[in-house]
Amino acid sequence: MKNKIIIYQTLPRLFGNRNTNCKKNGTCQENGCGKLDDFDSKTLQRIHDMGFTHIWYTGIIRHASTTPYSDYGIPTQHPDVVKGKAGSPYAITDYYDVDPDLARNVDKRMEEWEALVKRTHEAGMKVIIDFVPNHVARQYKSVAKPTYTKDLGENDNKEMHFSTSNNFYYCWGQPLDLSGINNREYEEEARYEEKPARATGNDHFDAHPGTNDWYETVKLNYGIDYCDAGGRSEHFSPIPDTWGKMTDILLFWASKGVDGFRCDMAEMVPQAFWSWATDKVKFAYPNIVFIGEVYNPALYRAYIAAGFNYLYDKVGMYDCLCRVIKGFGNTADITRQWQDTDDIGEHMLYFMENHDEQRLASDFVAGDAKKALPAVAVSTLFSTNPVMIYNGQEWGERGMDSEGYSGCDGRTTIFDYWCVDKLRRGFFDRRHLTHEERTLNAWYAKLLTLANSELAFSEGRSFDLMYVNPHLAQRQFAFLRKHKQTVVLVVANFDAYDLKCNVKLPRHAFDFFQMPERDTVACELLSGNKMNVTLAADNDIQVEVKGYGVSILKMTI
Repeated sequence: MKNKIIIYQTLPRLFGNRNTNCKKNGTCQENGCGKLDDFDSKTLQRIHDMGFTHIWYTGIIRHASTTPYSDYGIPTQHPDVVKGKAGSPYAITDYYDVDPDLARNVDKRMEEWEALVKRTHEAGMKVIIDFVPNHVARQYKSVAKPTYTKDLGENDNKEMHFSTSNNFYYCWGQPLDLSGINNREYEEEARYEEKPARATGNDHFDAHPGTNDWYETVKLNYGIDYCDAGGRSEHFSPIPDTWGKMTDILLFWASKGVDGFRCDMAEMVPQAFWSWATDKVKFAYPNIVFIGEVYNPALYRAYIAAGFNYLYDKVGMYDCLCRVIKGFGNTADITRQWQDTDDIGEHMLYFMENHDEQRLASDFVAGDAKKALPAVAVSTLFSTNPVMIYNGQEWGERGMDSEGYSGCDGRTTIFDYWCVDKLRRGFFDRRHLTHEERTLNAWYAKLLTLANSELAFSEGRSFDLMYVNPHLAQRQFAFLRKHKQTVVLVVANFDAYDLKCNVKLPRHAFDFFQMPERDTVACELLSGNKMNVTLAADNDIQVEVKGYGVSILKMTI
Protein backbone atom coordinates (compact mmCIF):
# COMPACT_ATOMS: atom_id res chain seq x y z
CA MET A 1 0.00 0.00 0.00
CA LYS A 2 1.31 3.41 -0.98
CA ASN A 3 0.44 6.14 1.51
CA LYS A 4 -0.62 9.55 0.34
CA ILE A 5 1.64 12.11 2.02
CA ILE A 6 -0.36 14.31 4.40
CA ILE A 7 1.75 16.99 6.10
CA TYR A 8 0.96 18.82 9.32
CA GLN A 9 2.82 22.13 9.38
CA THR A 10 3.36 23.45 12.88
CA LEU A 11 5.35 26.30 14.45
CA PRO A 12 6.53 24.88 17.82
CA ARG A 13 6.98 28.39 19.21
CA LEU A 14 3.21 28.83 18.97
CA PHE A 15 1.90 25.28 19.11
CA GLY A 16 2.54 24.49 22.75
CA ASN A 17 2.34 27.98 24.22
CA ARG A 18 -0.35 28.00 26.90
CA ASN A 19 0.39 31.47 28.27
CA THR A 20 -2.78 33.43 27.50
CA ASN A 21 -1.26 36.78 28.48
CA CYS A 22 -0.96 37.80 24.80
CA LYS A 23 0.58 41.22 25.27
CA LYS A 24 1.07 43.02 21.96
CA ASN A 25 4.81 43.08 21.17
CA GLY A 26 5.34 41.03 24.32
CA THR A 27 8.68 39.46 25.14
CA CYS A 28 9.29 35.75 25.50
CA GLN A 29 9.15 36.17 29.28
CA GLU A 30 5.84 38.06 29.08
CA ASN A 31 3.99 36.01 26.46
CA GLY A 32 5.64 32.62 26.78
CA CYS A 33 6.86 30.24 24.11
CA GLY A 34 6.06 26.69 23.09
CA LYS A 35 8.69 24.02 23.62
CA LEU A 36 9.83 20.93 21.75
CA ASP A 37 8.63 18.68 24.55
CA ASP A 38 5.07 19.98 24.14
CA PHE A 39 5.01 17.40 21.35
CA ASP A 40 4.90 14.50 23.77
CA SER A 41 4.02 10.98 22.68
CA LYS A 42 0.31 11.44 23.40
CA THR A 43 0.09 14.66 21.37
CA LEU A 44 2.03 13.17 18.48
CA GLN A 45 -0.25 10.13 18.48
CA ARG A 46 -3.29 12.40 18.26
CA ILE A 47 -1.78 14.17 15.27
CA HIS A 48 -0.97 10.86 13.62
CA ASP A 49 -4.45 9.50 14.26
CA MET A 50 -5.96 12.48 12.43
CA GLY A 51 -4.39 11.02 9.29
CA PHE A 52 -1.04 12.79 9.10
CA THR A 53 2.01 11.00 7.75
CA HIS A 54 4.55 13.83 8.14
CA ILE A 55 5.12 16.81 10.44
CA TRP A 56 6.86 19.94 9.19
CA TYR A 57 8.36 21.57 12.26
CA THR A 58 8.76 25.22 11.27
CA GLY A 59 11.42 27.37 12.94
CA ILE A 60 13.70 24.69 14.40
CA ILE A 61 17.04 26.11 13.26
CA ARG A 62 18.32 29.04 15.34
CA HIS A 63 17.20 32.35 13.89
CA ALA A 64 17.44 36.04 14.77
CA SER A 65 15.57 37.01 17.93
CA THR A 66 15.65 39.80 20.50
CA THR A 67 15.60 37.34 23.40
CA PRO A 68 19.07 37.23 25.03
CA TYR A 69 20.88 33.94 25.51
CA SER A 70 24.41 35.30 25.98
CA ASP A 71 24.77 33.29 29.20
CA TYR A 72 24.75 30.20 27.01
CA GLY A 73 27.35 31.50 24.56
CA ILE A 74 24.72 32.51 21.98
CA PRO A 75 25.26 35.95 20.39
CA THR A 76 22.54 38.53 21.00
CA GLN A 77 20.94 40.04 17.90
CA HIS A 78 20.62 43.78 17.31
CA PRO A 79 16.90 44.77 17.26
CA ASP A 80 17.42 46.86 14.11
CA VAL A 81 17.82 43.64 12.15
CA VAL A 82 15.15 41.50 13.82
CA LYS A 83 11.51 41.57 12.75
CA GLY A 84 9.35 41.38 15.86
CA LYS A 85 10.44 40.26 19.29
CA ALA A 86 10.67 36.59 18.33
CA GLY A 87 12.11 37.18 14.86
CA SER A 88 11.51 35.45 11.58
CA PRO A 89 12.27 31.71 11.37
CA TYR A 90 13.65 32.55 7.93
CA ALA A 91 16.46 34.77 9.19
CA ILE A 92 18.86 32.01 10.23
CA THR A 93 21.71 32.91 12.60
CA ASP A 94 23.28 29.46 12.87
CA TYR A 95 22.53 26.63 10.46
CA TYR A 96 23.98 24.08 12.89
CA ASP A 97 21.97 25.07 15.96
CA VAL A 98 18.48 24.68 17.42
CA ASP A 99 16.37 27.68 18.44
CA PRO A 100 17.01 28.08 22.21
CA ASP A 101 13.48 29.43 22.71
CA LEU A 102 12.20 25.90 22.13
CA ALA A 103 14.33 24.13 24.73
CA ARG A 104 13.61 23.42 28.39
CA ASN A 105 17.36 23.14 28.93
CA VAL A 106 19.13 25.50 26.55
CA ASP A 107 22.45 23.69 26.88
CA LYS A 108 20.75 20.49 25.71
CA ARG A 109 18.66 21.99 22.92
CA MET A 110 20.08 19.67 20.24
CA GLU A 111 19.44 16.63 22.41
CA GLU A 112 15.85 17.79 22.93
CA TRP A 113 15.44 18.10 19.17
CA GLU A 114 16.87 14.63 18.57
CA ALA A 115 14.44 13.26 21.16
CA LEU A 116 11.52 14.89 19.33
CA VAL A 117 12.63 13.35 16.04
CA LYS A 118 12.69 9.96 17.76
CA ARG A 119 9.22 10.47 19.30
CA THR A 120 7.79 11.55 15.96
CA HIS A 121 9.12 8.43 14.26
CA GLU A 122 7.77 6.25 17.07
CA ALA A 123 4.35 7.85 16.51
CA GLY A 124 4.46 6.67 12.88
CA MET A 125 5.27 9.99 11.20
CA LYS A 126 8.22 11.44 9.34
CA VAL A 127 9.97 14.74 10.07
CA ILE A 128 10.35 17.73 7.76
CA ILE A 129 12.25 20.90 8.65
CA ASP A 130 12.99 24.14 6.84
CA PHE A 131 16.15 24.61 4.81
CA VAL A 132 16.62 28.32 4.09
CA PRO A 133 19.20 28.45 1.29
CA ASN A 134 18.76 31.90 -0.25
CA HIS A 135 19.60 34.18 2.69
CA VAL A 136 20.73 34.35 6.31
CA ALA A 137 20.32 36.80 9.17
CA ARG A 138 22.52 39.89 9.01
CA GLN A 139 24.33 38.85 12.18
CA TYR A 140 24.84 35.25 11.16
CA LYS A 141 27.46 33.56 13.31
CA SER A 142 27.62 29.85 13.99
CA VAL A 143 28.61 28.79 17.49
CA ALA A 144 27.60 25.18 16.93
CA LYS A 145 29.28 24.33 13.61
CA PRO A 146 31.66 21.37 13.40
CA THR A 147 35.30 22.29 14.05
CA TYR A 148 36.29 21.49 10.47
CA THR A 149 33.73 23.92 9.01
CA LYS A 150 34.42 27.51 8.02
CA ASP A 151 31.65 29.99 8.85
CA LEU A 152 29.71 31.70 6.09
CA GLY A 153 31.58 34.84 5.05
CA GLU A 154 34.59 33.99 7.22
CA ASN A 155 37.05 34.08 4.31
CA ASP A 156 35.18 36.52 2.05
CA ASN A 157 37.09 39.22 0.22
CA LYS A 158 34.91 42.21 1.15
CA GLU A 159 36.61 44.42 -1.43
CA MET A 160 34.90 42.47 -4.21
CA HIS A 161 31.24 42.88 -5.06
CA PHE A 162 31.20 39.35 -6.46
CA SER A 163 33.48 36.35 -6.32
CA THR A 164 32.71 32.64 -6.46
CA SER A 165 34.90 32.32 -3.36
CA ASN A 166 32.65 34.73 -1.44
CA ASN A 167 29.50 33.62 0.37
CA PHE A 168 27.94 37.11 0.27
CA TYR A 169 27.60 40.03 -2.14
CA TYR A 170 29.15 43.35 -1.08
CA CYS A 171 28.08 46.88 -1.96
CA TRP A 172 31.42 48.41 -3.00
CA GLY A 173 32.46 49.70 0.41
CA GLN A 174 29.20 51.48 1.24
CA PRO A 175 27.82 51.21 4.80
CA LEU A 176 24.38 49.70 5.29
CA ASP A 177 21.70 52.38 5.48
CA LEU A 178 18.63 51.38 7.52
CA SER A 179 17.29 54.93 7.86
CA GLY A 180 14.22 54.07 5.78
CA ILE A 181 13.12 51.33 8.18
CA ASN A 182 10.93 52.32 11.12
CA ASN A 183 11.16 49.43 13.55
CA ARG A 184 13.00 51.14 16.42
CA GLU A 185 11.55 50.82 19.90
CA TYR A 186 14.19 52.96 21.61
CA GLU A 187 15.71 55.71 19.48
CA GLU A 188 18.62 56.20 21.85
CA GLU A 189 19.96 52.73 20.97
CA ALA A 190 23.01 52.68 18.75
CA ARG A 191 22.23 51.82 15.14
CA TYR A 192 23.24 48.47 13.74
CA GLU A 193 26.39 48.97 11.66
CA GLU A 194 27.52 46.97 8.66
CA LYS A 195 30.35 48.09 6.40
CA PRO A 196 30.56 47.26 3.67
CA ALA A 197 26.86 46.56 3.30
CA ARG A 198 25.88 43.17 1.99
CA ALA A 199 23.09 42.61 -0.52
CA THR A 200 19.66 42.03 1.03
CA GLY A 201 17.96 38.63 0.78
CA ASN A 202 15.22 39.58 -1.68
CA ASP A 203 17.79 40.33 -4.41
CA HIS A 204 18.23 43.94 -3.30
CA PHE A 205 21.79 44.76 -4.32
CA ASP A 206 22.35 48.26 -2.96
CA ALA A 207 23.04 49.49 0.58
CA HIS A 208 19.59 51.03 1.16
CA PRO A 209 16.91 48.37 1.78
CA GLY A 210 13.41 49.59 2.58
CA THR A 211 10.72 48.52 4.99
CA ASN A 212 9.19 46.12 2.47
CA ASP A 213 12.54 44.45 1.76
CA TRP A 214 13.88 41.46 3.68
CA TYR A 215 16.21 43.95 5.36
CA GLU A 216 17.03 41.62 8.26
CA THR A 217 18.68 39.13 5.86
CA VAL A 218 21.64 38.97 3.47
CA LYS A 219 21.68 37.19 0.13
CA LEU A 220 23.87 34.11 -0.29
CA ASN A 221 26.10 33.85 -3.34
CA TYR A 222 25.77 30.67 -5.40
CA GLY A 223 27.91 31.86 -8.30
CA ILE A 224 25.53 34.25 -10.05
CA ASP A 225 26.70 37.81 -10.63
CA TYR A 226 23.47 39.80 -10.68
CA CYS A 227 25.14 43.14 -11.37
CA ASP A 228 27.65 42.52 -14.14
CA ALA A 229 27.56 44.28 -17.48
CA GLY A 230 25.12 41.76 -18.90
CA GLY A 231 22.79 41.97 -15.95
CA ARG A 232 23.26 38.40 -14.75
CA SER A 233 25.93 35.80 -15.43
CA GLU A 234 26.58 32.33 -14.07
CA HIS A 235 29.96 31.24 -12.70
CA PHE A 236 29.66 27.59 -11.66
CA SER A 237 33.17 26.36 -12.49
CA PRO A 238 35.01 26.02 -10.23
CA ILE A 239 32.21 25.06 -7.83
CA PRO A 240 31.32 28.15 -5.72
CA ASP A 241 32.29 27.93 -2.05
CA THR A 242 28.68 28.35 -0.92
CA TRP A 243 27.63 25.13 -2.66
CA GLY A 244 29.79 22.95 -0.46
CA LYS A 245 28.89 24.72 2.77
CA MET A 246 25.15 24.53 2.16
CA THR A 247 25.28 20.88 1.10
CA ASP A 248 27.17 20.08 4.29
CA ILE A 249 24.33 21.69 6.25
CA LEU A 250 21.77 19.47 4.53
CA LEU A 251 23.86 16.39 5.30
CA PHE A 252 24.20 17.50 8.93
CA TRP A 253 20.44 17.65 9.50
CA ALA A 254 19.83 14.47 7.53
CA SER A 255 22.26 12.75 9.92
CA LYS A 256 19.98 13.85 12.79
CA GLY A 257 17.15 11.72 11.41
CA VAL A 258 15.31 14.39 9.42
CA ASP A 259 13.29 12.81 6.59
CA GLY A 260 12.80 15.84 4.38
CA PHE A 261 13.45 19.51 3.76
CA ARG A 262 10.99 22.24 2.87
CA CYS A 263 13.31 24.52 0.90
CA ASP A 264 12.44 28.18 1.35
CA MET A 265 12.31 30.32 -1.82
CA ALA A 266 13.99 27.53 -3.77
CA GLU A 267 13.60 29.33 -7.09
CA MET A 268 15.91 32.14 -5.88
CA VAL A 269 18.75 29.59 -5.79
CA PRO A 270 20.11 28.27 -9.13
CA GLN A 271 18.92 24.93 -10.40
CA ALA A 272 22.55 23.88 -10.94
CA PHE A 273 23.15 23.98 -7.20
CA TRP A 274 20.06 21.92 -6.48
CA SER A 275 21.09 19.24 -8.97
CA TRP A 276 24.52 19.08 -7.35
CA ALA A 277 23.30 19.13 -3.73
CA THR A 278 20.25 16.85 -3.97
CA ASP A 279 22.32 14.25 -5.77
CA LYS A 280 24.84 14.16 -2.91
CA VAL A 281 22.24 14.15 -0.15
CA LYS A 282 20.08 11.47 -1.79
CA PHE A 283 23.14 9.31 -2.41
CA ALA A 284 23.81 9.31 1.35
CA TYR A 285 20.13 9.27 2.37
CA PRO A 286 18.11 7.72 -0.49
CA ASN A 287 14.70 8.29 1.12
CA ILE A 288 15.16 11.99 1.88
CA VAL A 289 12.47 14.27 0.42
CA PHE A 290 12.91 17.79 -0.98
CA ILE A 291 9.92 20.16 -1.12
CA GLY A 292 10.48 23.38 -3.04
CA GLU A 293 8.84 26.77 -2.61
CA VAL A 294 8.67 27.67 -6.30
CA TYR A 295 6.08 30.15 -7.51
CA ASN A 296 6.89 30.41 -11.22
CA PRO A 297 5.10 27.62 -13.13
CA ALA A 298 7.55 28.03 -16.03
CA LEU A 299 10.27 26.72 -13.69
CA TYR A 300 8.40 23.77 -12.19
CA ARG A 301 9.77 21.07 -14.47
CA ALA A 302 13.34 22.36 -14.24
CA TYR A 303 13.30 22.22 -10.44
CA ILE A 304 11.78 18.74 -10.43
CA ALA A 305 14.57 17.68 -12.78
CA ALA A 306 17.01 19.27 -10.31
CA GLY A 307 15.98 16.83 -7.60
CA PHE A 308 12.82 18.18 -5.98
CA ASN A 309 10.23 15.58 -5.09
CA TYR A 310 7.42 18.09 -4.60
CA LEU A 311 6.71 21.75 -5.33
CA TYR A 312 4.17 24.18 -3.90
CA ASP A 313 1.11 24.49 -6.13
CA LYS A 314 0.42 28.02 -4.91
CA VAL A 315 -0.21 30.17 -7.97
CA GLY A 316 -2.19 27.36 -9.57
CA MET A 317 -4.51 25.24 -7.45
CA TYR A 318 -4.29 27.24 -4.21
CA ASP A 319 -5.04 30.62 -5.81
CA CYS A 320 -7.80 29.08 -7.92
CA LEU A 321 -9.57 27.49 -4.94
CA CYS A 322 -9.31 30.73 -2.97
CA ARG A 323 -10.97 32.59 -5.82
CA VAL A 324 -13.80 30.05 -5.86
CA ILE A 325 -14.24 30.31 -2.07
CA LYS A 326 -14.49 34.11 -2.33
CA GLY A 327 -16.92 33.91 -5.28
CA PHE A 328 -14.44 35.47 -7.72
CA GLY A 329 -13.94 32.33 -9.78
CA ASN A 330 -15.85 29.34 -11.13
CA THR A 331 -15.29 25.71 -10.28
CA ALA A 332 -14.62 25.00 -13.95
CA ASP A 333 -11.28 26.77 -13.40
CA ILE A 334 -10.17 23.90 -11.13
CA THR A 335 -10.01 21.67 -14.19
CA ARG A 336 -7.60 24.02 -15.97
CA GLN A 337 -5.31 24.13 -12.94
CA TRP A 338 -4.73 20.39 -12.68
CA GLN A 339 -4.47 20.10 -16.46
CA ASP A 340 -1.66 22.70 -16.51
CA THR A 341 0.47 20.42 -14.34
CA ASP A 342 -0.96 17.05 -15.37
CA ASP A 343 2.40 15.71 -16.57
CA ILE A 344 3.97 16.52 -13.18
CA GLY A 345 0.83 16.23 -11.04
CA GLU A 346 2.33 13.70 -8.64
CA HIS A 347 4.98 16.29 -7.74
CA MET A 348 2.59 19.12 -6.81
CA LEU A 349 1.93 19.82 -3.12
CA TYR A 350 -1.62 21.03 -2.51
CA PHE A 351 -2.56 23.13 0.51
CA MET A 352 -5.16 25.66 1.61
CA GLU A 353 -3.17 27.26 4.45
CA ASN A 354 0.44 27.79 5.45
CA HIS A 355 2.37 30.37 7.46
CA ASP A 356 2.61 32.77 4.50
CA GLU A 357 -1.05 32.76 3.54
CA GLN A 358 -4.13 34.23 5.16
CA ARG A 359 -6.24 31.89 7.24
CA LEU A 360 -9.29 30.44 5.52
CA ALA A 361 -11.54 31.52 8.39
CA SER A 362 -10.12 35.08 8.40
CA ASP A 363 -12.12 38.07 7.23
CA PHE A 364 -9.81 38.23 4.22
CA VAL A 365 -10.76 34.81 2.77
CA ALA A 366 -13.93 32.97 3.80
CA GLY A 367 -14.76 34.57 7.15
CA ASP A 368 -15.99 31.16 8.31
CA ALA A 369 -13.99 27.91 8.27
CA LYS A 370 -17.03 25.93 7.03
CA LYS A 371 -17.12 27.89 3.76
CA ALA A 372 -13.69 26.55 2.84
CA LEU A 373 -14.43 22.86 3.45
CA PRO A 374 -15.24 22.00 -0.18
CA ALA A 375 -11.90 23.48 -1.24
CA VAL A 376 -10.08 21.45 1.42
CA ALA A 377 -11.85 18.31 0.20
CA VAL A 378 -10.90 18.94 -3.44
CA SER A 379 -7.25 19.59 -2.59
CA THR A 380 -7.14 16.47 -0.41
CA LEU A 381 -9.07 13.95 -2.50
CA PHE A 382 -8.65 14.87 -6.14
CA SER A 383 -5.26 13.25 -6.69
CA THR A 384 -2.61 11.07 -5.04
CA ASN A 385 -0.16 13.97 -4.69
CA PRO A 386 0.72 15.33 -1.20
CA VAL A 387 -1.50 17.69 0.75
CA MET A 388 -0.67 19.96 3.69
CA ILE A 389 -2.65 21.35 6.64
CA TYR A 390 -1.39 24.25 8.80
CA ASN A 391 -1.76 23.96 12.57
CA GLY A 392 -4.99 25.60 13.72
CA GLN A 393 -6.68 25.12 10.37
CA GLU A 394 -8.37 22.00 11.74
CA TRP A 395 -9.91 24.08 14.56
CA GLY A 396 -10.94 27.07 12.40
CA GLU A 397 -8.21 29.48 13.53
CA ARG A 398 -9.00 32.94 12.10
CA GLY A 399 -5.62 34.70 12.31
CA MET A 400 -7.32 37.97 13.22
CA ASP A 401 -5.13 38.85 16.21
CA SER A 402 -2.83 41.88 16.11
CA GLU A 403 0.18 40.29 17.76
CA GLY A 404 2.86 42.95 17.33
CA TYR A 405 5.13 43.09 14.31
CA SER A 406 2.48 41.03 12.56
CA GLY A 407 -0.64 43.19 12.52
CA CYS A 408 -4.22 42.11 12.02
CA ASP A 409 -3.70 40.69 8.53
CA GLY A 410 -5.50 37.35 8.61
CA ARG A 411 -2.25 35.46 9.23
CA THR A 412 -0.93 33.81 12.36
CA THR A 413 2.27 35.61 13.30
CA ILE A 414 5.68 34.09 12.68
CA PHE A 415 7.45 37.13 14.17
CA ASP A 416 5.95 37.39 17.68
CA TYR A 417 5.59 35.44 20.90
CA TRP A 418 1.91 34.56 21.11
CA CYS A 419 -0.66 32.02 22.24
CA VAL A 420 -2.98 30.68 19.54
CA ASP A 421 -6.03 30.00 21.65
CA LYS A 422 -7.67 27.45 19.37
CA LEU A 423 -4.48 25.39 19.34
CA ARG A 424 -4.15 25.71 23.11
CA ARG A 425 -7.68 24.44 23.68
CA GLY A 426 -7.57 21.92 20.85
CA PHE A 427 -4.55 20.08 22.23
CA PHE A 428 -4.24 21.05 25.89
CA ASP A 429 -7.67 22.16 27.18
CA ARG A 430 -10.25 20.30 25.10
CA ARG A 431 -13.10 20.72 27.59
CA HIS A 432 -13.36 24.38 26.55
CA LEU A 433 -13.72 23.69 22.85
CA THR A 434 -16.95 24.88 21.26
CA HIS A 435 -19.35 22.55 19.48
CA GLU A 436 -18.39 24.16 16.16
CA GLU A 437 -14.67 23.57 16.80
CA ARG A 438 -15.23 19.93 17.73
CA THR A 439 -17.39 19.37 14.66
CA LEU A 440 -14.84 20.99 12.35
CA ASN A 441 -11.97 18.96 13.81
CA ALA A 442 -13.93 15.73 13.46
CA TRP A 443 -14.63 16.57 9.81
CA TYR A 444 -10.91 17.13 9.12
CA ALA A 445 -9.98 13.88 10.89
CA LYS A 446 -12.55 11.94 8.86
CA LEU A 447 -11.46 13.47 5.56
CA LEU A 448 -7.73 13.00 6.15
CA THR A 449 -8.05 9.40 7.32
CA LEU A 450 -10.21 8.60 4.28
CA ALA A 451 -7.42 9.92 2.05
CA ASN A 452 -5.29 6.94 3.04
CA SER A 453 -7.76 4.33 4.29
CA GLU A 454 -9.55 4.32 0.92
CA LEU A 455 -7.21 3.02 -1.77
CA ALA A 456 -9.21 4.87 -4.42
CA PHE A 457 -7.75 8.08 -2.92
CA SER A 458 -4.26 6.97 -1.94
CA GLU A 459 -3.52 4.91 -5.05
CA GLY A 460 -6.37 5.30 -7.53
CA ARG A 461 -6.76 7.30 -10.71
CA SER A 462 -8.84 10.47 -11.16
CA PHE A 463 -11.44 11.45 -13.72
CA ASP A 464 -12.72 15.02 -13.89
CA LEU A 465 -16.46 15.09 -14.67
CA MET A 466 -16.89 18.81 -15.25
CA TYR A 467 -16.77 18.75 -19.05
CA VAL A 468 -20.03 16.76 -19.21
CA ASN A 469 -21.68 18.60 -16.31
CA PRO A 470 -21.72 22.28 -17.33
CA HIS A 471 -24.60 22.93 -14.94
CA LEU A 472 -22.11 22.41 -12.08
CA ALA A 473 -19.42 24.69 -13.49
CA GLN A 474 -20.15 27.69 -11.30
CA ARG A 475 -20.24 26.49 -7.68
CA GLN A 476 -19.83 22.68 -7.69
CA PHE A 477 -16.97 20.37 -8.64
CA ALA A 478 -17.36 16.66 -9.39
CA PHE A 479 -14.86 13.90 -10.08
CA LEU A 480 -14.38 10.15 -9.88
CA ARG A 481 -11.61 8.12 -8.22
CA LYS A 482 -11.12 4.39 -8.94
CA HIS A 483 -8.94 1.60 -7.59
CA LYS A 484 -9.53 -1.98 -8.69
CA GLN A 485 -13.20 -2.78 -7.92
CA THR A 486 -13.95 0.45 -6.04
CA VAL A 487 -15.25 3.67 -7.60
CA VAL A 488 -15.81 6.86 -5.61
CA LEU A 489 -17.84 9.85 -6.81
CA VAL A 490 -16.98 13.12 -5.08
CA VAL A 491 -19.12 16.25 -5.38
CA ALA A 492 -18.00 19.43 -3.59
CA ASN A 493 -20.55 22.20 -3.13
CA PHE A 494 -19.13 25.72 -2.77
CA ASP A 495 -22.62 27.21 -2.36
CA ALA A 496 -24.30 27.95 0.96
CA TYR A 497 -27.51 26.04 0.20
CA ASP A 498 -28.19 22.29 0.23
CA LEU A 499 -28.32 20.81 -3.21
CA LYS A 500 -29.78 17.89 -5.13
CA CYS A 501 -27.97 17.60 -8.43
CA ASN A 502 -27.68 15.14 -11.27
CA VAL A 503 -24.10 14.15 -12.15
CA LYS A 504 -23.56 12.61 -15.57
CA LEU A 505 -21.01 9.82 -15.97
CA PRO A 506 -19.74 9.86 -19.58
CA ARG A 507 -18.90 6.74 -21.60
CA HIS A 508 -15.28 7.95 -21.67
CA ALA A 509 -15.09 7.43 -17.89
CA PHE A 510 -16.22 3.80 -18.30
CA ASP A 511 -13.66 3.25 -21.04
CA PHE A 512 -10.90 5.07 -19.13
CA PHE A 513 -11.44 2.98 -15.99
CA GLN A 514 -12.54 -0.19 -17.87
CA MET A 515 -15.59 -0.01 -15.66
CA PRO A 516 -18.67 -2.24 -16.13
CA GLU A 517 -22.21 -0.86 -16.23
CA ARG A 518 -24.30 -2.25 -13.40
CA ASP A 519 -26.61 -1.60 -10.46
CA THR A 520 -24.84 -1.21 -7.15
CA VAL A 521 -25.08 0.34 -3.69
CA ALA A 522 -23.36 3.63 -2.92
CA CYS A 523 -22.23 4.44 0.61
CA GLU A 524 -21.71 8.10 1.50
CA LEU A 525 -18.45 7.92 3.44
CA LEU A 526 -18.88 10.99 5.65
CA SER A 527 -22.40 10.19 6.85
CA GLY A 528 -22.64 6.43 6.34
CA ASN A 529 -25.91 6.77 4.37
CA LYS A 530 -26.52 4.25 1.60
CA MET A 531 -28.44 4.45 -1.67
CA ASN A 532 -29.08 2.31 -4.73
CA VAL A 533 -27.50 3.61 -7.93
CA THR A 534 -27.22 2.57 -11.54
CA LEU A 535 -23.83 2.94 -13.12
CA ALA A 536 -24.49 3.42 -16.83
CA ALA A 537 -22.66 5.34 -19.53
CA ASP A 538 -24.08 8.81 -20.18
CA ASN A 539 -26.65 8.39 -17.41
CA ASP A 540 -27.00 10.52 -14.29
CA ILE A 541 -26.55 9.82 -10.59
CA GLN A 542 -28.58 12.03 -8.29
CA VAL A 543 -26.44 13.38 -5.45
CA GLU A 544 -27.48 15.24 -2.33
CA VAL A 545 -24.84 17.55 -0.87
CA LYS A 546 -25.09 20.02 1.99
CA GLY A 547 -24.26 23.70 1.67
CA TYR A 548 -20.47 24.13 1.87
CA GLY A 549 -20.39 20.34 2.01
CA VAL A 550 -19.00 17.33 0.21
CA SER A 551 -20.64 14.10 -0.88
CA ILE A 552 -18.32 11.08 -1.18
CA LEU A 553 -20.14 8.08 -2.69
CA LYS A 554 -18.25 4.79 -2.61
CA MET A 555 -19.43 2.06 -4.98
CA THR A 556 -18.18 -1.49 -5.49
CA ILE A 557 -18.20 -2.74 -9.07
